[in-house]
Amino acid sequence: MSYLALARKWRPKNFLDIVGQEHVVQALTNALETQKLHHAYLFSGTRGIGKTTIARILAKAFNCQDGITPDPCGTCNKCCEVDGGRFLDLIEVDAASKTKVDDTRELLDNVQFAPTVGKFKIYLIDEVHMLSKHSFNALLKTLEEPPPHAKFFLATTDPQKLPVTVLSRCLQFNLKRISPKKILDRLCHICDAEKIDYEKNGLAKLARAADGSLRDSLSLLDQAIAYGGDKLRNDDIIKMLGTVDRKYIHQIMGSIVKQDIKKILSTVNNIDDFFPDYESLLGEIAEILQRIAVIQVVGLENDTDISTGDIEDYAAKISAEDVQLFYQIAIMGKRDIHIAPNPKVGFEMTLIRMLAFRLTEEIEEGETVIHEKNITVANNADDLNHIREKKGLVKKIEKSSQVKIKSTWDDNLVWSDLIEQLNISGTTRMLADNCALVGRSDKLISLSLDEKSASYRNKDRERILAESISEFFGENLSIIIEIGTAKKETPNQKKVRQADEELEAVREDLKADPGIKELEDLFGVDMNPESVILKN
Repeated sequence: MSYLALARKWRPKNFLDIVGQEHVVQALTNALETQKLHHAYLFSGTRGIGKTTIARILAKAFNCQDGITPDPCGTCNKCCEVDGGRFLDLIEVDAASKTKVDDTRELLDNVQFAPTVGKFKIYLIDEVHMLSKHSFNALLKTLEEPPPHAKFFLATTDPQKLPVTVLSRCLQFNLKRISPKKILDRLCHICDAEKIDYEKNGLAKLARAADGSLRDSLSLLDQAIAYGGDKLRNDDIIKMLGTVDRKYIHQIMGSIVKQDIKKILSTVNNIDDFFPDYESLLGEIAEILQRIAVIQVVGLENDTDISTGDIEDYAAKISAEDVQLFYQIAIMGKRDIHIAPNPKVGFEMTLIRMLAFRLTEEIEEGETVIHEKNITVANNADDLNHIREKKGLVKKIEKSSQVKIKSTWDDNLVWSDLIEQLNISGTTRMLADNCALVGRSDKLISLSLDEKSASYRNKDRERILAESISEFFGENLSIIIEIGTAKKETPNQKKVRQADEELEAVREDLKADPGIKELEDLFGVDMNPESVILKN
C-alpha cells in the first residue's frame, strides 16, 4: 500500500476533530441542530487552516444517511463517498484554473437539475477570488435565487478581492490562524498515534515554523520524519529547518540585559556556523521584546505561546523605556539589514546599537566620554571607569555650570523654572512638564498630573525625577504624584499659553499693518487672521 501523506491521512472527518476554529464550528453546529440552513457559505482565511475541510464536513452533514445533523455518521455510503471524493452531488471547482465566464456558465447550467443521490447538490468553489469579473456576474443571480436543492460553499484566502455583491449573499466565516500551542498539541497526538519517537521541543519548532497553518505543520512533520528516520530529534529538526536554536536567541537577550557585548559577539559567531537568516533572528528578538512589554503592562504572559525562555525574568530586569528603545532598534535593523555590507554585520551592529544607547545613558551625569583613537565598549562599571582613566584615549569634559535659581526651597518656587535647572530629559522631562507643583511637606513634594497625561507616569521616571530634585537641593526628597485636574498651570500648559499669546499678538499686528490694509483694498479681499501661523 502506498504511503499517505499525514496531511491527508489526518484530515478531520467531523467537526470535533477541527483544531482552532471553535467559533466557526459552534455557529455551524447550532445552525444544523436548528435546521436553519443558508444557501451560501463563505470560508476565508490563510492557507492550511481548514476551509475546504470544514466545507466537506458540512457537505456530509447536509447529505448524511441519518439526516441533516451536526454529527455525520461517517460510515454510510454518502459520508464515505464524500471522504473519498466520489460523491456525485459534491462538485468541487478550483477557481484558479476555471476563471473564464464560459466555465462558470457551464457549471451553473446544471444547478437547476435535482441531486443524483443526496438531499442537496453542493458546489464547493475553492479560491473563489480568482474568478473573473464576468464570472462573478454570472454567479450573482444564482447565488441570489438558487433552487432549494442547491448549496454553495465558497473558500478564499483573499476575501477583499470578492465583490461586495457576492459577500452580501453569503454567510461569512473568517477562520483564524492556529496558535503554535494548539498545533503542537495536534502534532504530539499524531506522533503518539503513529508511534513515532519524538522530542517535544523539536515539535514545538515545527509548530512555530508552520506560521499558523496546520497543514504546513503536517507537511513539515512528514519532512522531519524522512530526515530523522522515524526519530524526531530537536537537533535534526533545527538542521532541517535551517533555523537557529532559540537558546541562542535567549543567550543574546540575556547578554543584552547584562550589557555583555563580548558574550553577544561570541554568540553571534556561534550562530553564524548555521548560516542563519539574520533578518528572521531580529524578528524573533523583536517578538520577545513585545512579549516583555506586554508582561510589564498587564503582568501576565500569553499562555498560548510555546516558546521557552525566562521572559518574565527579562521583564523584571529591563526598564519599560529600554524595552521600547530596543524594539524600535530591532525592527529598524530588520528593515535596513539588506543594505548592510553583509547580514551578519547588520545583525551585530543592531545589537551593539542597543547597548550603545544603554551605556550612554548610564554614564555619570556631569561628564561626557569622547573616544579619540578607537571605539571601546564597556562591559561593566569597572571597564567603564578604566576607560575613563586611560590618558590619551578619553577626555573628561565637565558640563558648563548652570546658574541655579535657588539652592534652598521656599514657597514661592516656580516649578517651570526649577525644571529648567534639573538634569532630566526624554520622557522624564515630559512627565515633569505635564505636572503642576502642589506643595511640600517636610521631605515630600506633592505634584498633580492631569488624567490625559497619566501615561507619562511610571516608577522609573518618578525615581529619576525625585533623584534630580534631591541632587539640586542637596537633600533626600521624595515625590508623590496624584492624578487629577491640576489647580496650577503646568509648564507644558504655560508653553502652549505663551505660544497662543504670541500668535495672537502677531495676528493683531498684521491686522493693524498699513501695508496689509493696502493689499486688502487693492484686491478687494480680507485677510483671515486664522490663516496666520508661527513656524518654529
